Amino acid sequence: MPNYRSTKEEPLLEVKNLETGFLIEGEYYNAVDNVSFKVKPKQVIGIVGESGCGKSVMSLSIMQLLPKGTGKVRNGEIKFQGRNIEGLSDKEINKIRGKDVSMIFQEPMTSLNPVFTIGFQLMEVLFNHEKISKREARDRCVKLLKSVGISRAEQIVDEYPHQLSGGMRQRVMIAMAIACQPKLLIADEPTTALDVTVQAQILELLKEIQQVNDMSVILITHDLGVVAEMCDDVIVMYAGKVVESTTVDALFYNPKHPYTKLLMGSIPKLDEEVEELASIKGIVPSLKNMPKQGCRFVDRCPSAMSECRTISPLLAENEPGHEVACLLYESSKPKAEVHT
Repeated sequence: MPNYRSTKEEPLLEVKNLETGFLIEGEYYNAVDNVSFKVKPKQVIGIVGESGCGKSVMSLSIMQLLPKGTGKVRNGEIKFQGRNIEGLSDKEINKIRGKDVSMIFQEPMTSLNPVFTIGFQLMEVLFNHEKISKREARDRCVKLLKSVGISRAEQIVDEYPHQLSGGMRQRVMIAMAIACQPKLLIADEPTTALDVTVQAQILELLKEIQQVNDMSVILITHDLGVVAEMCDDVIVMYAGKVVESTTVDALFYNPKHPYTKLLMGSIPKLDEEVEELASIKGIVPSLKNMPKQGCRFVDRCPSAMSECRTISPLLAENEPGHEVACLLYESSKPKAEVHT
């Protein structure tokens, strides 16, 4: 397990050596491979990487929302407040999901049921975890909608998802996620489908809610600008593995992994004039084409060496509080793990 920054404070969430796979044509392939990290109370952690890097699969593993029959946590532990919640029964996990741990999904239109009113769907969350009357639940729903910046809350509560804009629907999803005041909120690309102005409003709202409610947040995104604005620490994932982990400041001022450096280089800068933004050649390997040995980034890496194809780098501390998995650094070289 990686040696994460030490703290006297017990982690709220601890993911340890997590492996999540999918059944494809009769064979299991790992989408999340030996991932470990901790989330402390009131901490905001960003998880970044391109599409296909395993970010969303990891969040669904924590929430135990993997597709039954094809998705499976094959190894590892998911501890919430010291209790291993991986493998709990549906009844047991339902007591935690939505109450102690909530999630905001990428696309609110597909997350909200089009045939039920906003109020009905909000009240369903409350009824699932609290014993309250319909009148109390409705009043709570109106307050929740107002708390996320919806001005016509008394009317919106009786409307349907298709009657709302994308930004309004995402605010409803946030209201649903915080209805029972969870200790941990997982936000999976919460602003992807929204225009730039609405994105900024939603991020500001999330930041305010996190601070007011003292929640921990796992923010999954491909946007490093969002990470800089919101997060304390950052985990960079590539092809199912963590390749770098550190504080936000260290990541932006001293990125170490070639993949992280390339991600940084693809961000437009106001003080620089360039004809063409930097890009990362190639694509993330699919589950069926994942390299069996060596570094998974080798075919796209401008710093690749011959040994990168045969030796799998270890995620190890290169500087205090800064972990990286790259053979450019001695700390990541295994003592005796050479594949041939």
